Amino acid sequence: MRGMEVELKELYERFRDPEAIKALAFKIEKEAQKLPYNINIMEVCGGHTHTIMKYGLLQLLPKNIDFIHGPGCPVCVMPKERIDHAYILSQKEDVILCTLGDMIKVPGSLGSLQDARSRGADVRFVYSPLDILKIAKENPDKKVIYFAIGFETTTPMTAALIERAKSLGIDNILYHINHVRVPEVMETLLEDGKARIDAFLGPSHVSVITGSKIYDIFAKKYKKPVVVSGFEPVDVMQSILMIVRQFNEGRREVEIEYKRSVTRNGNLSAQRLMEKYFQRRDFRWRGIGDVPLSALGLKEKYSHLDAEKVYDLPNNPIDDHKLCICGDILKGLAKPKECRVFGTACTPQNPLGSCMVSSEGACAAYYKYGNIL
Repeated sequence: MRGMEVELKELYERFRDPEAIKALAFKIEKEAQKLPYNINIMEVCGGHTHTIMKYGLLQLLPKNIDFIHGPGCPVCVMPKERIDHAYILSQKEDVILCTLGDMIKVPGSLGSLQDARSRGADVRFVYSPLDILKIAKENPDKKVIYFAIGFETTTPMTAALIERAKSLGIDNILYHINHVRVPEVMETLLEDGKARIDAFLGPSHVSVITGSKIYDIFAKKYKKPVVVSGFEPVDVMQSILMIVRQFNEGRREVEIEYKRSVTRNGNLSAQRLMEKYFQRRDFRWRGIGDVPLSALGLKEKYSHLDAEKVYDLPNNPIDDHKLCICGDILKGLAKPKECRVFGTACTPQNPLGSCMVSSEGACAAYYKYGNIL
């Protein structure tokens, strides 16, 4: 075990090596001199945003390359009305509400799940959805509701929970499904046309499940390069270099930098498990609006497990705080420091918007690492 820990540490150090990062920055600088115009690269995933900020990668890049922060944070894009669903469910006397940790602090119009817990609601965060099996077994007289969030990365885990609960005969678990998909919102941002997006850093963990094939439309229809990138700084810099070379060589393709984990076709077993339980549905993204078929819901045959239907929850749109510009940030139209309340009225301890409360949010990244700018 100790030997494995040493190997992992050495692996991470290799992908964070300052000399390797500087060498890539030099190569990018040289290639960027050939660019005919400035390019804006949208990093879809909040994990990439934090890497860019934490390691000061933007400061290493030439002025004709900039980042646009995309909507790739599942907590950030959760609309208030669905957070209110979780709050309402948590108030039921016979309910234990479970979710992943980041959702606890996100404010809805009724308050956050942290507020609900402080008022006596039984709200629990889990590290893995499968932890809910133990909770359900120990509380047979309760309805255990899993408020499921995440992109394609975490969707298979929810499907695995449903599958496992069925096989064990556990019938007191319900599901509130909030799994959203990456390609549809990327396409919505391009079709909107307000944010000038020249290329994408494709999310790595999503792509492990889906494969890189889901981005083909962006290269073929929209002529935008997509490079699926790992999260380490060397990964990100190598991916930027690959994007710049595509522009200089007149190519618009989908490439995989994160080849140690991502393939073209992805995890076929996980895909089959998702298809067994879920179907596509429309979804209202916080700050972006309604995006057709951009999310997943339980198939009709599993509607008896669907907490939205069992409890007949309302679905009226609720606007964000008037001073919050998370919507513009998620669309790539603004940077966090352009917000009037950033770092003053809005902080991680007192967030007005979802981009600040989530550990993957762009505002949280700027707040934590902004001193490097």
